[in-house]
Amino acid sequence: VRTAMAAPSKPRQANIVDRPISKGRSEVSQSAFAYLFSEFIQYSQARSTTANELELRLEEAGATIGVRVLELVALRDGKSRRETRMQSMLQYINSTIWKALFGKTADALSKSVENEDEYMISETDPLVNQFISVPPSLPNLNCAAFVAGIVRGILDASGFPARVTAHTDPSEPLRTILLIKFAPEVIAREKALAG
Repeated sequence: VRTAMAAPSKPRQANIVDRPISKGRSEVSQSAFAYLFSEFIQYSQARSTTANELELRLEEAGATIGVRVLELVALRDGKSRRETRMQSMLQYINSTIWKALFGKTADALSKSVENEDEYMISETDPLVNQFISVPPSLPNLNCAAFVAGIVRGILDASGFPARVTAHTDPSEPLRTILLIKFAPEVIAREKALAG
């Protein structure tokens, strides 16, 4: 007499759509990032003639990434509403977004004393500048233009159009300042919300 034994069944895995969004690994190998970013810089440099053109290419690439970073971080945090005030959006970038990108908050967020539409995010020795040796032919190159592009992409996608540029602090050569200059309509909207 033969009896058929049922093979042990494997537990069914959930469909990818049914799985929750995972936190993912929060860290990437610095050497892998340095290699990939260095290759990207070389690729962009081969297609640029000046430091300004290269920084513009880096900023444009960063802007497309910024939109995706905002979506990803908002989904991971379960954030269902968007920021509507300029100061709270900058605080969100300075803390939550910066922590998701670089593992820590930015060194400082400050408002310009001269212009009401300008803010600054300061970072000492940003990750994108750590492994880049600037060639003598491009002495004014600041690869943090890539991060400036990411911030611009986040702000534009959030309804806060702004121009974001990266500058090296002349008094501290390792310090980079991202200068954020908001569009006039953002300032007008902010004044209307405040008053």
